[in-house]
Amino acid sequence: MEQILQLIPKQLIDFLLVTLFALFIGLSQRKLHPAAENIRLFGTDRTFTFIGILGYILYIIDPEYLFLFMGGGFVISMFLGINYFFKLKYYKDFGLTTVFIALITYCMAPLVITQPAWLYILVVVTVLIFTEIKETLGTLTAQIEKEEFITLAKFLIIAGIILPIVPNKPIVDFLALTPYKIWLAVVVISTISYLSYLLKKFVFKKSGIIISGILGGMYSSTATTIILAKKSKEDTQLKNNYASAIILATAMMYLRIGILMMIFNLDLFKQNFLIFLIMFVLTILVGIGVYFYQHKKEEVTEENLMKDKNPLEFKVAMLFMVLFVAFTFVTYFAVKYFGNQGLNFLSIIVGVTDIDPFLITLFEGKHNVTIELISMATFQAIISNNVLKLIYALFFSGKHIRIPIAVAFALIIIVNILLLFFI
Repeated sequence: MEQILQLIPKQLIDFLLVTLFALFIGLSQRKLHPAAENIRLFGTDRTFTFIGILGYILYIIDPEYLFLFMGGGFVISMFLGINYFFKLKYYKDFGLTTVFIALITYCMAPLVITQPAWLYILVVVTVLIFTEIKETLGTLTAQIEKEEFITLAKFLIIAGIILPIVPNKPIVDFLALTPYKIWLAVVVISTISYLSYLLKKFVFKKSGIIISGILGGMYSSTATTIILAKKSKEDTQLKNNYASAIILATAMMYLRIGILMMIFNLDLFKQNFLIFLIMFVLTILVGIGVYFYQHKKEEVTEENLMKDKNPLEFKVAMLFMVLFVAFTFVTYFAVKYFGNQGLNFLSIIVGVTDIDPFLITLFEGKHNVTIELISMATFQAIISNNVLKLIYALFFSGKHIRIPIAVAFALIIIVNILLLFFI
C-alpha cells in the first residue's frame, strides 16, 4: 500500500483530501438546513466544495508569499458579508455559524498541505461534530447554572495558574516537601472530586441510590456512607439499595486510592496493583450480592440523595492542604523517633480521619522506609477506615440493613487483612 501511495503524486492526494473534506462540511450544512425553503442560503455541499478547491488552487500557485490566497480569502469574506447583510435585513437571522465554517473550509488547503494528518482530520471532525450538536449544546446551556462557570474558573486557577508558578524548593532541610508537591496533591484530589461532581450533576442527574453511592465514593466514601446510612433509616422499602450503595462507595474508595498511588508512586502501584484489583472486584461483587440479598421487586421511585455540592470550595482545598502538610511532618517524626512501629501505629489511627492526605504522604516515599512497609501502612489505613465506616453504617442506619452491612464489611475487612500477608 505504501508503494502504491508513493506512485500517486502528493498534489493529487492533497487535492482529493481538500475536496472531500470540503464536501463533507458542505453536506453537513445541507443536513443542518433541510427545511430552509424560504431562506436563501449562502451555499451548502457544492458551494463549500468549490470554496475548498479555490483555496487549494490559490495556495499552491503562490505558496511563498500567499498574496493570491489572502486575496481570495478577502473576496470570499466580502461575499459572506454581503450575504449576511441581506440575511439580517430580510430574514432577521443573526447566525454567523455558516460564515465561520465557510472560512474554515477555505483554509483547508494550507492545513492539508503543511500540517500532519491528525491535525487537519481533527479540525474537520470538530467542525462536523459542532455543526450537528447545536440543539444538544442549547439544552446543555439551559441546564448549566452561572455558578458552574465560576466552579470551572476555580478549577482552572487551581490547576493551570497556581500549580505552574509555585516554587519547587523544599520548605525545610530535613523533608523533601515543596510548595509544588503540596499543591500538586490538592490539584489531583480536586480533579477526582470535580470529575465526580460533573458526572453526578450532568450525566447522572436523575440517578438513584446506587449511582449516588458509586459517585459519592469517588469523592468521599466515609461521607457517602454516613449520608446513605441516615437516609436508610427513613426508607425501609429500598433497604437493599442503600446497603449495596454503601458497599459500592467503598469499592470506589479502592479505585480512588489506586489512582492516587499510580500518580504519586508508580513502582508502589505496580507492586500492589493485584491486591487493589482483587479488593476492588471483591467489593463490587459483595455490593451486588447485597443488592440481590432477599431482593423484592417493588414499584418504588428512587430519589437523588447526594447533593450537588461544589467540591472546589476554597476552605476544602485549604483543609486538605493543611492535613497533607501535617501528616507529612507527623509521619516523618513518627518514623524518626519510633521507627516502623510508629508508622504502623499512625496508619491504624489515621483511619478515623480523611486518609487521602496521609496516603499521598506515604506514596511520595520520602521517609526512608521500605516499599513493603509503605504498602503495609497503606492497607492498614484502608482497613482502619473500613472499620470506621462499618461503625458509622451500623450506628446511623436502620436495623433492617445492619445485618447485610455487617456481613459485607466483615468479609471485605477479613479478605483485606489476609492479603496483607502477601505484601
